[in-house]
Amino acid sequence: MSTRRVAAAALLAGLALLSSPLAWAQADAAGSGLLEFSAEEQQRILRHGPWPPPAAKDAGNRLSGNPQAIALGQQLFFDPRLSGDGNMACATCHIPAKAFTDGQDRAMGRVRLDRNTPSVWNAGHGRWQAWDGAADSLWSQSIRALTDPREMASGPKQVAQAISGDAELSCRWRQLFGTPPDQDAQATLVNAAKALGAFTATLVSGPTSFDRFRDALAKGDKRQAARYPLDAQRGLRLFVGRGQCMVCHVGPQFSNGEFGDTGLPFFIRPGEVDAGRHGGILALRASAYNLLSPWADGGDNRAVPTRHVDLQHRNFGEFKVPGLRNVAETAPYMHAGQLPTLEAVVQYYSNLNVERLHADGEQILKPLNLSAAESADLVAFLKTLSDPRAEGWQPAASKPCVTVAKKR
Repeated sequence: MSTRRVAAAALLAGLALLSSPLAWAQADAAGSGLLEFSAEEQQRILRHGPWPPPAAKDAGNRLSGNPQAIALGQQLFFDPRLSGDGNMACATCHIPAKAFTDGQDRAMGRVRLDRNTPSVWNAGHGRWQAWDGAADSLWSQSIRALTDPREMASGPKQVAQAISGDAELSCRWRQLFGTPPDQDAQATLVNAAKALGAFTATLVSGPTSFDRFRDALAKGDKRQAARYPLDAQRGLRLFVGRGQCMVCHVGPQFSNGEFGDTGLPFFIRPGEVDAGRHGGILALRASAYNLLSPWADGGDNRAVPTRHVDLQHRNFGEFKVPGLRNVAETAPYMHAGQLPTLEAVVQYYSNLNVERLHADGEQILKPLNLSAAESADLVAFLKTLSDPRAEGWQPAASKPCVTVAKKR
């Protein structure tokens, strides 16, 4: 073979090597603004996508994905007349401009509640709802909030009257269900909650700078990947490596969707504790609206986890592992808002007191012992999980409902 052909073959081999998504980052990238991630690190990073995922369907909800139900649910979400005193809507606590939280350590219903308001961004992709997982669908969680005397303090009659007393809502209701909203108050409560679930399932945040980096990594696009800030890259390396954050915060939503002990106190007040997941399982089993109930629409196997959920003593003080998308916009943090900033969260896990963890559970968490620079890098990474468009979210415009007279 001639020298020219040998050189050409070598060039082609080199280009093929560099085109491999798991190979190009092994090359020296010191001058490109790109860290040298190992093949194992890259594989772990790729597990957190792609995003956005396929559209979510609210479990046991035949209305999920129905445009008319979504439009009705959006209106109900912002309507305070559904509450017992007519002053509180879903959006009172789940404020769009605050990433569908309220910015308080603990939510304020008719009284101050025991837990932090979780964001409903991407909630449709979760198996369990609320900090304790006492609901197994978005619609059943909506019923919990509507009927809890500490929250919206409503009921079937109040919801039916609120809808039937408004011409626009009543019109939409008749178009969707073909019956008046006050014909069966109990069915109206459930169907209103299912419309709310249909709407909430559409709240999916968009791609972030992390997603662009992750996708570039998957494609072997070195130029695009190098645009991701170096401090965020270092924080990401900690997240998937020594920090072991992805043991719980894994997958496209940065959550395993389950429950864990963080070592934070779960005393509500002297002599009273928040049972967390233990109480949530008991409430789930007792619920008249879970996926095993007659109110749930069948057709899939989404009720299997509810049927087989296992109650254990270790579930006391366990709370849901939250997804981290838009996490920089949802302060304060943890189940009762105990930590005010992301910096405080990172500091907490860096100096974790393992003696506060459950003695009968598997000890996953360990002190990270991060330096100040490492803590700053981890926070920088977490901030890249925010969708900048989410802050400006506005309800979709909808045309007024028009009742079409039937021909005689």
